[in-house]
This record gives sequence, C-alpha cells and structure tokens, in this order.
Amino acid sequence: MRVRQYPERARCVVMKELVKVIAMALVDNPEAVEVTEKETEKSIVVELRVAPEDMGKVIGKQGRIAKAIRTVVKSAAAGDDKKVVVEILQ
Repeated sequence: MRVRQYPERARCVVMKELVKVIAMALVDNPEAVEVTEKETEKSIVVELRVAPEDMGKVIGKQGRIAKAIRTVVKSAAAGDDKKVVVEILQ
C-alpha cells in the first residue's frame, strides 16, 4: 500500500476537512460546524466548534465520540512529523 505524501500546508487542510466531514455527519445543525487549524513547529491543532445543542453528539457518552474522532485523525496523520491535536471548543 502506498502512502500519500502531502505538502506541509496541504496536510493541515486535509486534517481540517476530515474533522469537518466527521462532525457534520454527527450533528443536527451541520451549517454551524466551524473548523480552524493552527500550525506550530511540532504540531497541528485542529479546533472544532459546533452549536451548543450539538456538543453532546460530538463528545458522546464519557467522551467516546471525541476520542474516536481524535483516533481517526491521528491515524490519518500517521507518518507525518507533526502531531495532530483535535480540540473541541464551545
């Protein structure tokens, strides 16, 4: 299996779009989903904001959905030099 190598800026966009697609599939109000990314030397921070009434759907019972989102994003970023962190903000 061949792994795609994206340019550094494209990796941020791919991670951002991945989080956005997952979140939009989970919530009742997909137009309220906002995803931003911040890049540092060693990491990419992906910030997810959803409508207040959808927070429970994104976090899940005992944080299981949030943990699953983070796991998928980390798997997608495997092989990159930078760590990807997903933050769910109000």
